[in-house]
Amino acid sequence: MNRLIKRAIAVSVVGGLGVVAACGVMYSAGARVNTSKSIPLGLYWTSSAAITKGEYVIFCPPQRTVFANARERGYIGSGFCPGDFGYMMKKVLAAKGDTVSLTPQGVTVNGELLPHSKPLPADAVGRPLPRMTDERYTLGESELLLMTDRSATSFDARYFGPVTREQVKSVIRPVFTW
Repeated sequence: MNRLIKRAIAVSVVGGLGVVAACGVMYSAGARVNTSKSIPLGLYWTSSAAITKGEYVIFCPPQRTVFANARERGYIGSGFCPGDFGYMMKKVLAAKGDTVSLTPQGVTVNGELLPHSKPLPADAVGRPLPRMTDERYTLGESELLLMTDRSATSFDARYFGPVTREQVKSVIRPVFTW
């Protein structure tokens, strides 16, 4: 192998390691990348802001069967959360005191239908999807309804119901989205 090829390989390896190290530093500093349809695609930064309605959050799914099945089917990934679940990113669409219900048209919060919230009966390959209970429910002190307001096919609370604030790792703020 000539010297020019060896040098090119060395530069490529060192450059690749530099990119990996930079990504690690960015992650440690709070950078998060969203590649799902649940919230706008892009780069987000973790924040110490209070968890309130309308905020985007990153959370660990609770260790429940619905999430284990979702991971097996590929709706969510494996990761560093308890139960080997990957982080999920959603928008807080309801919180303490809000009344939530599932209707044939979709999820309502305080009687208002959320956009893109009609539950699908099956996934893209025909497997039946779970459903949040369809009775009216008022969210308790620590409960949140984490959903999308932009995708009819997102795996969100219409399928798994409310989660607790303890599952949320951080509010995330968009830095660059598309």
